[in-house]
Amino acid sequence: MARKTQKISFAERIHSWRNSRARRSRARDWNWVAILKVVAVIGFLAASGAFLRYAEAYVKTISPAEEGSLILVGVPNWADCNLTARVADVAGGRQFPLTEETAFVVARNLASMAWLADVDVQVTHNAVRVNARWRKPVALIDIPEDHLKRYVDADLVVLDYLPMPHLPIVEIKGVALFKGVPLPGQVFDQPDLAAGVALTLLLHRMDAELTPKNPLLEHIASIDVRNYNGRKNTRESHIVLRSKDNTQIIWGAEVGEWTKHGEAKDDQKLAKLYTYYRDYGSLSAGAKYINLRDPQDKVPQPTEKYRN
Repeated sequence: MARKTQKISFAERIHSWRNSRARRSRARDWNWVAILKVVAVIGFLAASGAFLRYAEAYVKTISPAEEGSLILVGVPNWADCNLTARVADVAGGRQFPLTEETAFVVARNLASMAWLADVDVQVTHNAVRVNARWRKPVALIDIPEDHLKRYVDADLVVLDYLPMPHLPIVEIKGVALFKGVPLPGQVFDQPDLAAGVALTLLLHRMDAELTPKNPLLEHIASIDVRNYNGRKNTRESHIVLRSKDNTQIIWGAEVGEWTKHGEAKDDQKLAKLYTYYRDYGSLSAGAKYINLRDPQDKVPQPTEKYRN
């Protein structure tokens, strides 16, 4: 039996061609969509990388500011390394960030430092500079029962204790501690202590003028003011010094008060003391005491003796 041949009309061929073309067109469209998606992913990744690089640069920009060293300006030659180290510790260290707040922070920290006054802090492009007036200790107050030691400067400002063996610091004994010792940075405004400090400063000036290489004060251990203004005994010396080799030096009344008690003038007392020191090379020379109170008609001035 012969097989029939199916004839496709021209219209059906046109319809089939159109369907095939549509399929090819849709395939091409899907290919472009895929390509666009790949391009979009690549673009996103590239943008993400650029953002991360920008963020890294931004983090570096806002990282902590550069640091600068602490510089103490105008440190006096008597201030040793222990004191300057203490100042640096109180300030907050040796390195600081160079920011606008640093000067305020350092100045605030050093406000509690009794050893410094008139503190001025400046932050430069590479350092933190501290300029201040340094308080020099001239006398020591030792209170054994309280296990307490304190210095005072020429203005009677109390300083916390820090060993300073290179300075001729004299201990003031017999200070009446009715209200105790003020805190560091406060003024110890008490007349007997002021009298001891006044005599110490007088000896400092004489040493600078006459014996700068071998100061007499280095041989003085203490100044006793327990009989200040004759409060214990009006007939006894108001102020007594004691040398480190235990020689008693009878000074007499407070500086400037000699005329009220019929004693030698202050410059006469100094002349006798420094002449003795020059002649014997020390404050002992076998003597148990040196009496400076009694007035004399002719007392050689120390400047005359030291020039001969």
